[in-house]
Amino acid sequence: MQSKNIVFAILLLLPLTVAYAETPIFHLVIKDHLFFPSDFEVPANTKVKLLLHNQDTSAEEFESYELNREKVIEGGRKAVIFIGPLPPGDYPFFGEFYPKTAQGIIRVK
Repeated sequence: MQSKNIVFAILLLLPLTVAYAETPIFHLVIKDHLFFPSDFEVPANTKVKLLLHNQDTSAEEFESYELNREKVIEGGRKAVIFIGPLPPGDYPFFGEFYPKTAQGIIRVK
């Protein structure tokens, strides 16, 4: 009886594990008030995970009007932002605290 419960619990969790494993991850670094990479491509109609790492000592805010996202990342810290699923197109983003230098585009194809 106990082994049936364990198998049942595993079967319930399996779709969550598979769905999580299928989420593409993209790394974005903030350094010297710039985003690296500043231009990258993600798949259309797919939810993606952005892992941001602020390597500067000062805070920066990832902001995008088109993506409807804004997130402050303290200096030396990391943050996660989920975007999508999105239709094909270009989605600009910028750093709110250093908008003249911290700029980029996510190209959805």
